[in-house]
Amino acid sequence: MTELTNWINGQHVKSGSGRFSDVYNPATGEVQAKTPLSSVDELNEAVAKAKEAQKAWGATNPQRRARVMMKFGQLINEHMDELAELVSREHGKTLPDARGDVQRGLEVVEVCMGAPNMLKGEFTDDGGPGIDLYSMRQPLGVVAGITPFNFPAMIPLWKMAPALACGNAMILKPSERVPSTALRLAELIQEAGLPDGVLQVVNGDKEVVDAILDNEDIAGVGFVGSTPIAQYIYGRAANNGKRAQCFGGAKNHMIIMPDADLDKAADALVGAGYGAAGERCMAISVAVPVGKETADGLIERLVPRIEKLKVGPYTSEDEVDYGPVITAQAKSRIEGLIDSGVNQGAKLVVDGRGFQMQGYENGFFVGPSLFDDVTPDMEIYREEIFGPVLSTVRADSYEDALNLVIDNPYGNGTAIYTADGDTARDFAHRVNVGMVGINFPIPVPLSYHTFGGWKKSAFGDLNQYGPDAFRFYTKTKTVTARWFSGIKEGGEFNFKAMD
Repeated sequence: MTELTNWINGQHVKSGSGRFSDVYNPATGEVQAKTPLSSVDELNEAVAKAKEAQKAWGATNPQRRARVMMKFGQLINEHMDELAELVSREHGKTLPDARGDVQRGLEVVEVCMGAPNMLKGEFTDDGGPGIDLYSMRQPLGVVAGITPFNFPAMIPLWKMAPALACGNAMILKPSERVPSTALRLAELIQEAGLPDGVLQVVNGDKEVVDAILDNEDIAGVGFVGSTPIAQYIYGRAANNGKRAQCFGGAKNHMIIMPDADLDKAADALVGAGYGAAGERCMAISVAVPVGKETADGLIERLVPRIEKLKVGPYTSEDEVDYGPVITAQAKSRIEGLIDSGVNQGAKLVVDGRGFQMQGYENGFFVGPSLFDDVTPDMEIYREEIFGPVLSTVRADSYEDALNLVIDNPYGNGTAIYTADGDTARDFAHRVNVGMVGINFPIPVPLSYHTFGGWKKSAFGDLNQYGPDAFRFYTKTKTVTARWFSGIKEGGEFNFKAMD
C-alpha cells in the first residue's frame, strides 16, 4: 500500500506525525493509499521555509514568473492523461470528466501567463505642483489554499496559479481523500522552474487547518468546501487578521418556463444533475418547471433519459456516464436523504437506492434518483445532497419560481430555460445568485472572468480566479512623489534585457 508524502522545499518528505488517513478506490471500496496527517510543528516548519523562499520569488519580475506559468501550462498539457488518471483513481470520476477537471484548472494557469498586465499599477502625472502619484501591487507574502475532494486538479490550480503568479509563496492543503493530483502538480511546477519552497504541499486534517488559520506568517487563506466549514474558516482567519475567501455549499435551481424546449432542458438537467455523481458545487439539484403541463412534460422526458444512465468505474472509459461517490459514508448519507424524501411525501419517480454493479459490489455506487412533488420544507430540498439526486419542485408561475431561488439560503449558481428574452433578462437582473445561466445549465464563468457565489455560498468580498484573484493575492501600495533635483547627466544607448 502506498504511503503518500508532503511536498516540502521541492521534494517529497514523509510526515513524522504517525497519523494517516485512508485513500479509497471508490469503485472497489478498497484502501489504496494512506495520506499523512501532518502535525502543527510540521506545518509551521513548512511555512517558515515558504516565508524565506518567498523573498526572492516576490522580488522576481512578473515576466519571469509568467514564464514559469507558460512552462507549467505546457507540462500540464503534456501530462493531461496522467493527471486525469490520478483524479479518476482517487475520486472516481470518469476519465472524460477528469480531463475536464484538469482542463478548467489549466485555463486559469493560461490567464496567469498574462500576470504582468494584471499586476500593473496606476499613475497620475502632476497630481499637484511637481507631484506624481502611482500605485503598485505587491504580493501578500505566504498564503494558503485549502481545497476539496470533488475537484482534485481544478481547484488547487485555481488557488496556486494566481497566488504564485502574483509573487506569493503558497501552502497548499489538498483534501486528504484525493492528495495525489496536488502532489503531481507540485512536481510539474517545480519542473517548470518554480524555486524550491515557494509551493509547499502539506497534507492534514482539522489540526493542520487550524494551524494554518493561526499561523502569523500566513497572510491570506482561500477555501472551498461546505458552508459550515467555510464560515468557520472565514471567521477564524478574519479574527486572526488574515485576508480570506471561502466558498461553501450550494442548492442550484433550474427554472423551466412553459416556452422552453423541453427536450433540451431535459438533456441539460441530466448532465448537470448526474454528472460526476452529483458531486459538483455547480450541479443542478432542483428543477423548477412552471405550470402543470411543463412539469408533466419535463418528467415524461427525464425518466427515460435517467433510466438509460450508465454507472460504473472509470476504467470503463467512455462507456459510463458517472462513477461512484467518494466514500461509503457519502453513499449512506445520500441514500438516507432519499429515504427521508419518501417518508416526507415526495414522489420517488426513479429510485437509485441499492444499486450494485457486478464485480464492484463493495464500491460506493449510487444509482440515479428523481423526485417529483418536492416541497421547500422537505429535507431533500433544504440539504445539499451532493449525490446523483434531482428534485422537482413544481411552481405555478414565474414569480413563484423566481422567489423560490431568491428565498433559498444558498446563492452559488442558477439557470433558466426559456425562449423569451424579456423573461431571461428579468431573471438575470433580479435573482440574488452569483452565477446565472440562460439556456445554459452549469454557468461556470470562463477563466478570465471570476467564479463566486452569493449568500451562504461565499464568505469574503472577492471571487476566485480572473481579475479578482489578482486583487485578492496582492495588496496595493500608493506612492506620492516629488523630486527637487534635475535630470542627471549621462545616458545609455543600448536596450537592456529584462532579468
